Amino acid sequence: MHTRAYEDQCAAEEKRHSSAKPPVGNPKLTLFALALGTFAIGTGEFGSNGIIQLFAADLDVSIPAATQAITAYAFGVVIGSPAITLLAARVNRRTLLLGLVVLFLVGNVLSALAPDIALLVAFRFVTGSVQGAFFGAGAVVAAYVYGPGKGGKAFATVMGGLTLATIAGSPLGTFVGQHAGWRAMYWTVVAIGLLAGAALVAWLPRTDDLHGSPVRNELHGLRRLNVWLMVAVAALGISSIFAVYTFIGPFVTDAARRDAALIPIALAVFGLGMAVGNHLGGRVADRSEHRGLTWGYGGVLGLLALIGVAGENLLILLPCLFGVGATMMLAIPTIQVRLTAFAPDAPTLMGALNLAALNLANSLGAVGGALTLEAGWGTLSTVWAGFVLTSAGLLLYIVTVARKKPAPGPDSARPSVRRSRITFSRPGPR
Repeated sequence: MHTRAYEDQCAAEEKRHSSAKPPVGNPKLTLFALALGTFAIGTGEFGSNGIIQLFAADLDVSIPAATQAITAYAFGVVIGSPAITLLAARVNRRTLLLGLVVLFLVGNVLSALAPDIALLVAFRFVTGSVQGAFFGAGAVVAAYVYGPGKGGKAFATVMGGLTLATIAGSPLGTFVGQHAGWRAMYWTVVAIGLLAGAALVAWLPRTDDLHGSPVRNELHGLRRLNVWLMVAVAALGISSIFAVYTFIGPFVTDAARRDAALIPIALAVFGLGMAVGNHLGGRVADRSEHRGLTWGYGGVLGLLALIGVAGENLLILLPCLFGVGATMMLAIPTIQVRLTAFAPDAPTLMGALNLAALNLANSLGAVGGALTLEAGWGTLSTVWAGFVLTSAGLLLYIVTVARKKPAPGPDSARPSVRRSRITFSRPGPR
């Protein structure tokens, strides 16, 4: 929590810079462009899961071999995104975002043209390297537009496009792939990416306030133990969302014994929960240091237990799927705000690390669920793997990170990212 003296200091800085020029352009259109960009990214990511059987058959490989393309994308986020962020530390965030869109388009065009699984795996890695860096830079621009005290809401806005992709983008991509071939899914993603790129060119603010900072500032954030503890908290805790999402199909057909036609409905219900939780999570993160994460993790533990004991009833399963999506997304903006608070001089890298942690969570949740299934513990047993992982994340947070104080400096004020110290400028329209 900010002390009274710190608040007075912020107020004095705001007054001193009250004559600064406000952000250029229309803030609402800027935020829309950022969300459209993450919608394109999410459609490509989640849509790939929906066409895995199609490109496996076309490229004459097994399903396990085809999953390497999905795994490569996740590795691209985990490894490539932080690397790009560091290499582009000094680049203006507007320029960086536009460059990332170009790389995203190239990666998807090459994916659509891939003649074999080896090249598809390589191209998905390249495409995945965009995701974390885009979210990190996008969060910085969104925070600039929203102004001081809105860091959680800013990140939730950027995440909003990704949650919408789970509701509309992924089903659309899968539908196109099923009816026009798997390559058409990637061409659809390219079309959405072109629209997002045009919107970003037109509506991202042109300002020196979004210049990058020396790479040593970003690297300094990596030397802070609290940052890595938060990454571990995120990777462990969020994994339960994937211990559920990955196995929604078997939940519906094998556990609840319902027709496979209900799977898209279950996926949409889960996606709606994510959208609601993300919206609320941004607001909670700006009001409290801990509640978004503790409420989110605590809530999902109760829902996982309910699915584990009564998920065979569809009337219980569907509301719980909505709840798991909502409670987990409630936590993610708080994770971002806490990361940035511990390393306020490296906001872009913290955004990239947050997305990297989420992709680690994807692997942990899927692997944990697969282990319980291979052990013969039943279809719904995957939720107990998620329960154990999220419990570990919550315990780690309570014992370590929750007791830590943020690094000095305003974690949600608008930064001038070209300097190593935080400065204040006049907030734009809300």
